Amino acid sequence: MIASLPMYDRPECRDATDRLWGLIRDGLRERGIDAPDDLTRDRDLWDTWTDPALVFSQTCGLPLRDGLSGRVTYVASPDYHLPGCAPGEYNSVVVARGGAVPEHPRAAINQDHSQSGWGALWAWSRATGVTLGPVTATGAHAASARAVIDGDADLAAIDAHTLRLLQRHEDWARPLVEIDRTRPTPATPYITAAGCDPAPYRAALTAAVAALSEGDRQALDLHGVAVLPDGAYEALPIPPAP
Repeated sequence: MIASLPMYDRPECRDATDRLWGLIRDGLRERGIDAPDDLTRDRDLWDTWTDPALVFSQTCGLPLRDGLSGRVTYVASPDYHLPGCAPGEYNSVVVARGGAVPEHPRAAINQDHSQSGWGALWAWSRATGVTLGPVTATGAHAASARAVIDGDADLAAIDAHTLRLLQRHEDWARPLVEIDRTRPTPATPYITAAGCDPAPYRAALTAAVAALSEGDRQALDLHGVAVLPDGAYEALPIPPAP
């Protein structure tokens, strides 16, 4: 058995994340689903997501439709109360050091298999007519934000929830300037293994989020979950490699 909640697992939120998992775990067990005591944090994400023993995890919308399709079961999507987003949606904040960017701006992305870091930025550049210059993969949203701060990139698209956490907990991230927001898309989905009936997982997750203490709810900014229509993730285009 394996479970993980890797998408926003900052050290400052770890205790709250562990308590959220405890509530989900107990809810799954009450519904006859065996679940591990603790979250796994020391395995490669793709290995975790594709493990047949996966009980519960959270992934990104781009991997869900490109790589994990048919290999996992969609459970639900989080509601982080992000501005301009409906429950179950999120977007990215396009950030720079100042209020303007040069022609053909250098872009920092966390990775090319990220909806918020690359898929959203690619779609934004097409919608706005901004032609991106060189694109550098940094490996993490925080590293992309730091590349902008340090002048190694002109802009980056940062998952709006990640940026909120960064600017809450990291003094160096506060000078980042928002120059735009990408259009909302389905948020980072909760998943279980392929072939599982999602209904008991949804019920356990919904009850767990509702039972969070106010302190943990504020730490995680998690206010509920939504079940999006079939095909909501697959309807988005798969961006080309940068």
